[in-house]
Amino acid sequence: MKRREFSLASLSTAAALGGLSLNNTAFAQGPAKFVAGKDYTKLDRAVPTETEAGKIEVIEFFWYSCSHCNGFEPAFAQWVKNAPKDVVVRRVPVAFREDFAPQQRLYFSLEAMGLLEKIHGKVFQAIHVERLALNTDASILAWVEKQGVDKNKFADTAKSFGVASKLKRAVQLQNDFKIEGVPSLGVAGKYYIDGTLAGSMDRALQVTDSLLALVRQGRA
Repeated sequence: MKRREFSLASLSTAAALGGLSLNNTAFAQGPAKFVAGKDYTKLDRAVPTETEAGKIEVIEFFWYSCSHCNGFEPAFAQWVKNAPKDVVVRRVPVAFREDFAPQQRLYFSLEAMGLLEKIHGKVFQAIHVERLALNTDASILAWVEKQGVDKNKFADTAKSFGVASKLKRAVQLQNDFKIEGVPSLGVAGKYYIDGTLAGSMDRALQVTDSLLALVRQGRA
């Protein structure tokens, strides 16, 4: 989804979501060496990462209500499962508008409670298959309770200083990486990749693998 189009979107209608697509048209893979400015963007200023020495950070920027993020999730989850041990993966929910904040709080609250592995995928399922409008704090609270989550504990976590700090950091990251749409990827605090640049999100993962190799070789 293109960032500039979010101002025209309605969270409550599938028609609006369908009109906000990135170009996900796949094409034959090009040369093994991908090109900066064409297949990915190199940031003008590196963004500090939250990894220890010898580790490489990969960030997925996403939005639960984005149909393309939903479509990308299975492939990315498999990529994460197979990622080398020196790769640290983080997911960062974006907030292009104020009404994105409830889903940001949902993600970071689940993370704080150790429930991401259990519930992260169910959020996509609820929104895109069951067609539930999980876009307010109230609707999210009612839904998580149905998933067996302690309602009071979740509500307290969502209002905590820790989650508030995560929300602030997420907005800073999306600005630092100059996020143009979701899903998109940030690599090593230096590179930005999305479906428009790479041609498809499957190819974006190939670009990511190539950039990881360059970082390891000290050539990036």
